[in-house]
Amino acid sequence: MNNLAELLAQHLAKPECLLYRQFIDEGWCDFNAADIAAMAARWQAAFRREGCVAGDRVALCMKNGVHWIAADMAALGLGLIVVPTFVDDNAENIAWCLQDSGARLLISDHARFLEKLQVNLQTLPTIVVLRDDATAPAVPASTWLPPADAAFEVRQTDPDGIATVVYTSGTVGKPKGVMLSHANILGNIRGIPNCFDLTGNDRFLSLLPLSHMFERTAGYYLPLLVGAQVVYARGINYLADDLREQRPTIVMAVPRIFERLLARIEEALATSPIKRMLFHLAVAAGWRSFNGDETWLDRLLLLPLRQHIARPILERFGGRMRVAVMGGAALELRVARAFIGLGLPMLQGYGLTETSPVIAVNRLENNDPSSVGPPLQGVEIRVNEAGELLVRGSLVMKGYWNNPEATQQAIDEADWFNTGDVVEIKHGRIYIRGRSKNILVLSNAEKIAPEDVEKAILDDPAFEQVMLVGEGKPCLVLLAVTQETDEKLLTRHANARLVGLPRYARVRRVIATQDRWELENGLLTPTLKVKRRAVYERYRERIEAAYAGLLNI
Repeated sequence: MNNLAELLAQHLAKPECLLYRQFIDEGWCDFNAADIAAMAARWQAAFRREGCVAGDRVALCMKNGVHWIAADMAALGLGLIVVPTFVDDNAENIAWCLQDSGARLLISDHARFLEKLQVNLQTLPTIVVLRDDATAPAVPASTWLPPADAAFEVRQTDPDGIATVVYTSGTVGKPKGVMLSHANILGNIRGIPNCFDLTGNDRFLSLLPLSHMFERTAGYYLPLLVGAQVVYARGINYLADDLREQRPTIVMAVPRIFERLLARIEEALATSPIKRMLFHLAVAAGWRSFNGDETWLDRLLLLPLRQHIARPILERFGGRMRVAVMGGAALELRVARAFIGLGLPMLQGYGLTETSPVIAVNRLENNDPSSVGPPLQGVEIRVNEAGELLVRGSLVMKGYWNNPEATQQAIDEADWFNTGDVVEIKHGRIYIRGRSKNILVLSNAEKIAPEDVEKAILDDPAFEQVMLVGEGKPCLVLLAVTQETDEKLLTRHANARLVGLPRYARVRRVIATQDRWELENGLLTPTLKVKRRAVYERYRERIEAAYAGLLNI
């Protein structure tokens, strides 16, 4: 298998094989391999009519669903390069990705950013919109797509040929386009089933956007490899219903999803002290059992606690979930402890877009939730003098699109890719200890360069010194040296300076202090840079109180 589109083609021998389920109009609809191939064949007919040739770029800006899958498979099958963009990204970023990649086509759910694209682009690509009410220069897919002129085609391609250019979130400067080959991604998905058994009987619930490489590899290509079914969740507001009704066996998610689920459980228990006590007993006993240090009392109580406390909770998730895999951001140990204690296996993994993306993941039989597990089979790892993790293997990208300088900085002459993460390796497992580059990763996997946000906020004279916090948290909080005492007013002032940034870069709370950070009080370096760790420790209690208040809203 050299072309990712062969993942779909292999199932056409049994075309009735159900692969996808999606909520359309007022009900759930199932799609088998033949359905997807027929949809992809129409996209291929359109690509051929437009004169697209191997190596041309096609951009996708759609919500998760069968149209995303069909367009992606169609492009890959013809040797085109897919450029995914985030549906909720701002028009400026989308325009940058289109211009830098040289995309000939943009396939989108909607055209609401069309006016801004016209401002930011000298030449618009052909824009095809799934909605029928598209206005010029966009065209509706219903009229643009011709009937299929041939069966779904999978051309023989060079496995090292570029399959996709995935733009990073632009935490430092403009987004960089990560070039991933067919071989990069195929090698990655072949290594994952060795970590936990996967079969065609499994059902995945797709939660993360397909423009995120974790979801695309682990929640799309991986289940397609084994013929498992994927159900597309209707959105975060329907998550509880979708889990209960669709009964997935596997969920790939960022930690924020399970933080929310745990918060809902705790909220439901808040009115019953007895149920809350039994819940904590079940979690504690289950956690000790997981770690192999259960007591005789745990052995006596665990079965009834699991049956009467844990099982009803897990039934809310459908009752069939056998593993939840966390990636994209750090998993809080308290979240892992709660769900593992209840009897739901939870595995933390790790990777980057540049590594297709999975580097490492824990195993069901060898799980340490405080680590990200051992590397996948065939992945080489080592630590350099700065403590940064270096990775080598078939998973490492081909480089950054149109950016040889950045490629040279990331990959050395011996093909080692520098992740930029400071790690410790013990007993074959990787433990993330920090970042050599100062990047904040929220619990929903969004990445923010704090200096960019801080610089923008400091343009407001109300702020004298600022420091952004939010690593592993659901949102951003700002520490600020200021003479203003109204923190709500300061929050509005800060966000007024962040209008041009993505929504996740907005500040939810400002913690104000009149005490300046100085060299003398140990909060600045000799070059007058903020000592982030020292400042964080100085205000730790106020930071924790702020997040506790936000979580209770």
